[in-house]
Amino acid sequence: MGAYLAVAVGGAIGSVARFWMTGAMTALTGARFPWGTLLINILGSFVIGLVAGITLTPARMGMHPDVRIFLMTGICGGFTTFSAFSLQTLELIQTGDLVPAFGYILGSVALCLLVVWGGWLLGRV
Repeated sequence: MGAYLAVAVGGAIGSVARFWMTGAMTALTGARFPWGTLLINILGSFVIGLVAGITLTPARMGMHPDVRIFLMTGICGGFTTFSAFSLQTLELIQTGDLVPAFGYILGSVALCLLVVWGGWLLGRV
């Protein structure tokens, strides 16, 4: 039961943080391009990579499984928005904004892979 509570509480925190950050980025940059979702996916990828790098091997820092689930599945799962990424990409394509759509795809995939690797490396220091 502890793991389910960890996921639920972490997911609520991550979702509220996502809602706030999306609104803040839209207010800052406008609604034309989904900068908030891109930033959220980059940050979430870094955090999940960092936690994984710190905790995934026995030689690394010990962490209670519920804390790890709270961080990785709960907070990161509630915070990151790959489904929103997919819908926003489709909307860009449907409105004929092909260059921004492909820039968004490339930026999301390449930058998230880069920062998850960076988080992993930092976590292994």
